[in-house]
Amino acid sequence: MVNDMDNIAGTLQQSLIQIITSVLTVIGVFILMLTISWKLTIIALVTIPLSILVVAFVAPTSQRLFGRQQAALGKINDQVEETYAAHTIVRTFNKEEDEEKEFNRRNHQYYQSAWKAQFFSSLMMPMMIFIRNVGYLVVAVVGAIQVIHGQITLGNVQAFLQYTNQFSQPIAQIANLSNTIQQTIASAERIFEVLDEPEMDDKIKETPVLAGKNLPKVEFKDIQFSYTDEPLIQDFNLKAPRDKMVAIVGPTSAGKTTIINLLERFYDPQGGHVYLDGQDIGSMTRDDLRKHIAIVLQDTWLFTGTIFENIKYGNENASDEEVYHAAKMARADAFIRELPDGYQTVPDESASNISQGQRQLLTIARAFLADPEILILDEATSSVDTRTEVLIQEAMNALQQERTSFVVAHRLSTIRKADQIVVVNHGKIIETGNHESLMNQKGFYAALYNSQFAGN
Repeated sequence: MVNDMDNIAGTLQQSLIQIITSVLTVIGVFILMLTISWKLTIIALVTIPLSILVVAFVAPTSQRLFGRQQAALGKINDQVEETYAAHTIVRTFNKEEDEEKEFNRRNHQYYQSAWKAQFFSSLMMPMMIFIRNVGYLVVAVVGAIQVIHGQITLGNVQAFLQYTNQFSQPIAQIANLSNTIQQTIASAERIFEVLDEPEMDDKIKETPVLAGKNLPKVEFKDIQFSYTDEPLIQDFNLKAPRDKMVAIVGPTSAGKTTIINLLERFYDPQGGHVYLDGQDIGSMTRDDLRKHIAIVLQDTWLFTGTIFENIKYGNENASDEEVYHAAKMARADAFIRELPDGYQTVPDESASNISQGQRQLLTIARAFLADPEILILDEATSSVDTRTEVLIQEAMNALQQERTSFVVAHRLSTIRKADQIVVVNHGKIIETGNHESLMNQKGFYAALYNSQFAGN
């Protein structure tokens, strides 16, 4: 995709200017030719439809071949980027030779696509030169005949022949640029495949607000959802009370993260409703909905900029003191001040100059600053050591105070204090309760919990 953008940028910066210049030259020379002889001008114009025929013959095939070339180049770049980023894994598993073979295979595919595209497009210029010379010859012969009959002077014929060259040269240049243009079109098609993907439906549903007292903060009601034709979530019902912690647990691919995606409206359910304070979230814009929610993910992400700017991302209107307070509440202030530049430290591209746990604390500080009504913690401690997990858990416990929170966790020790634990499997709730009641049931949750501590 980057190569495609570069191709389009290059065409707009260079080729477009040359095309405009050539068009203006053709128009100016055409007017001068008419002032000398309209008959010879008509003869000279015959080369235009011939040129168009050549372009019409070469361009479609050239465009198709350039499309294959760009696709092959994209695959090479993907592998190079992937191998470079994961070079440690590649070396650890002795896959250097395999990666080289795969690169050679993809490079050969690129070579096959590229030489065909370049060869076919290179036919354009010789054919255009041939047409230009034929036109020049015909004008010279007809002009000589007219001179013999006294219909035109020799000087005018000589001048007209010069104009004929100037007239055909820009046309040949435009045709020759078709190589670049076809490559650009191929790049544009690949980009527009992404841009033309349908946007998410922004229609606001007209759903009546639920009436009554003591409504849950969030309610999932009769939810039906699937990514494919295979049903994932069926008849899902869940009520999350205000200012309570709801933990969602279950095996891999049980639908835990999908439930969070539905609450954030990254997807809309095919059936049922999700209510926030009794209002269907489908009747709210996504912007309005997400103002109520903050999320801390397993995969932390820090943007380019200082640590201070990364925390302030949660609330651009926050004061400096509010940023520092959020860092203290997230248990991040101490390690930040120990860094050489403190809050002005700029994490490198992979944020390797701070640990994974420290990165997680920064994302928690960001959520603190957002001050949400609803907090989502999705596997937030799954990739840190036990000591750091305790620190993060303290920060998350502080963050959850007086908020409705959803916690998705594989480490069941982190959700023992949850007010409500929802056990999900195959998109359905199979058990619900707190830790003690679920352990007493000796069901799915108890087996899952005991399996994690069987060696202790």
